Amino acid sequence: MQCVIYKGKRKPGAYLFVERADDFSRVPTTLMQMMGPMEPVMTLDLASRENLAACDPAEVREQLVGNGYFLQLPPTDYPTR
Repeated sequence: MQCVIYKGKRKPGAYLFVERADDFSRVPTTLMQMMGPMEPVMTLDLASRENLAACDPAEVREQLVGNGYFLQLPPTDYPTR
């Protein structure tokens, strides 16, 4: 499964994964507005990945199929309970 990773100008450290380049049709409008103008970071083959730096590839695949996108947020400075 291929995906394209984007970063938004308004949310540093947040990354948006979508299945196809420039296809944001399944991403909520409010999320797109919050992220701001999108800049492609990389294309990734999730089928060949067992791990990613900050998220589980299986979860990314599941979210891409179910929702059409996966949002990776930056780590928080304060852990939640």
